[in-house]
Amino acid sequence: MPGKKLLAVVLIGALGVSACGANDQKPSDAAAAKPDKGGTLRILSESRTINFDPAKSQSLAITTLGLVHRRLTGWQNAVGQPAKVVPDLGDTGKTTDGGKTWTFVLQEGLKFSDGTPITSADVKWGVERSFAPAFGGGLGYHKDLLGGADYKGPFEGKELDSIETPDAKTITFKLTRPYGDWPWIASTPAFAPVPKGKGAEADYQEHAIASGPYQIATYSKGVEVKLSRNPNWDGSKDQVRAGLPDDVVIQLGQDASVVSQRLAADSGDDQSAFGASFTSPAQLAQLQANASAKSRVVTSKSGAIAYLALNTQKAPLNNPKVRQAFQYAVNKSAYQIASAGTAALAGDAATTLITQGIEGREQFDLYPSKPEGDPEKAKALLAEAGFANGLDGLSLVLNKSNNQTEKAEAIQAALARANIKVNIRSLEADAFETETNLSDNPTYDLTLSSWQPDFPSANANIQPLFATSEIGKGGYNISRYSNPEVDRLIEEAQSTVDATEAGKKWAAIDKRILEDSPVVPLIYTRNSFIHGSKVGNFFIADFPAYPNYLQVGITK
Repeated sequence: MPGKKLLAVVLIGALGVSACGANDQKPSDAAAAKPDKGGTLRILSESRTINFDPAKSQSLAITTLGLVHRRLTGWQNAVGQPAKVVPDLGDTGKTTDGGKTWTFVLQEGLKFSDGTPITSADVKWGVERSFAPAFGGGLGYHKDLLGGADYKGPFEGKELDSIETPDAKTITFKLTRPYGDWPWIASTPAFAPVPKGKGAEADYQEHAIASGPYQIATYSKGVEVKLSRNPNWDGSKDQVRAGLPDDVVIQLGQDASVVSQRLAADSGDDQSAFGASFTSPAQLAQLQANASAKSRVVTSKSGAIAYLALNTQKAPLNNPKVRQAFQYAVNKSAYQIASAGTAALAGDAATTLITQGIEGREQFDLYPSKPEGDPEKAKALLAEAGFANGLDGLSLVLNKSNNQTEKAEAIQAALARANIKVNIRSLEADAFETETNLSDNPTYDLTLSSWQPDFPSANANIQPLFATSEIGKGGYNISRYSNPEVDRLIEEAQSTVDATEAGKKWAAIDKRILEDSPVVPLIYTRNSFIHGSKVGNFFIADFPAYPNYLQVGITK
C-alpha cells in the first residue's frame, strides 16, 4: 500500500458508509468522553492472523502494529487537521544536502520490553531485516532509495552500507536520490526497531519484542491475541500513543455481520470493544432503527479513491481522446447507488487523483458534467477519435473476492449509453492479480480498483499508481500508464523537501495525469466503524479513514 497490496492494510476497497455517522452529527457520549487509564480494550477482527512482524506488515502508523512497535517517526492526526509527521523513537530528521542524506537522533532512555536499550543499531537491523526474502511482504518504499536491489538482509553477516550508525543514538540514511518524504517513509513498519541479531525465526510475529506500550502476552492462531502492558514503555517519551488500556484483546476470525450485531446489543465485554472492519451499508441500514447503536457509529469524511482503470497500452484505449470519452460516459451517481444505496452513503463523487485529507491537495474538475454523466459528450469525443459507431467487445475484469459485481454492472450500463459495450469478467483473486499486477501482456481493457495512500502525502497517491516503474512485476499501475514527462515530474516532486512547494508540484501532476485520462475517478469512499458504549476517544481524522487505535481508551 509501492509496495502496498490492494486491500492489504489495506485498507482499500472500502465499503460505503452512513451519512449519519459521528462526523455528521454530535458524537456519542462515549466517543466524546475522555477515557480513563485502565481496563481491557477489545478489538473484533475478521482477520484470522495479526502480523506483528514489522518487516512483513503493511499496517498504518495509527493501527494495530503501533500498539506493540514504535517507529522512527510517527503520525499525529486529528479531525479537521491534516496529518503531521512527528517524533517517535527519534526526531523527524534533518537533511543538509537537499534531501539525499537524512539524519535522525533517538531519544534518551528508550527500552525494549525485555529491558534492553533501544539503539540506532536496532533500527538499522529492523530496516535491513525487511530486505531478507523470508521476511518480505511489508511496505517497500525505502528499498530502492537505500540502493538495496541486490541486498538480501543481514542474516548472512552483510550490512547495508547506505545506513550508518556512528553512535547509539544517531542513524543516517544515504539515499540514491533526494527524497523529501523520507520522514514519512521512516514512519512505515520496517522502521520499527528489532534487537540486533534477533528475529531470524519465521514466527517472530507471534512473540516480537515490543517497543510500544504493549507486548504480546498470548497469541492463539485464528482465535485471539492478548496484549499486556510493556513495563519498560515510558509514556512521557511517546507523543503518539496514549497507552490507556491495561490490556488489549484482539478477537480473530470474527464475522463482520455478527460483530455489528454484538456491538449494537452493547452488552458485557462488548461495551469495551470496537469492530476493526468497515460496517457495511446493509449493516448500517439495520443500525438505523437502534438509536443507541446509531449514535455509536463513527464515519470518515472521506477515504480511498475508487476508480475505473483504463488499460492505456491496449487499443483503442491507447488513444487519449477515447479515454477522455470515458470521463463523460461514466455515471458516478449510479456507481454511488451500486456501492451503498445512496450517494450520501457511498462518498463524494471524485474528480481528482489525490485523496481528500492530504495537505496540498487542490480541488478541480477537468471534465465537468452532471453526476449522471454526459453520454452525448462521450459519443462526440469517440467520433473525433474515429469511433463514430462506438466501441464493442471491451472487457472489464473484476476480483471476485471484492464483491464488485453491482458496481461493475452500473459502469457497464452507463457506458452502454455512450455506445461503449463492455463484457464483465470475474476472476479469482490470484488470477486477477496475475492479470492486472504481474502480466507483461494483459488482455483486460478496464478494471475497478481503489487506493488509500500508505502515508499522508500526495506522493503515496500518485507514484504507486502512475509511475512507469510500477507497471507489472507486482506494481499497482494497473492503467499501465507510461509518460516520461510525468515520470520526470514525479521524481522532481519527490526530491522537493519543502512540503508546501512539493504540494504544489503534486497538484500540478494530478492535473497533468488526468489530462491523459488513464483512470476515471469515481468516488472518495467513506468508512464507518461501530464501537461499544464504554469506548472513548474513538475518532476518525481527516486522514486516514480509520480510527486511531493508539488514542482509544475505556470510560467508566
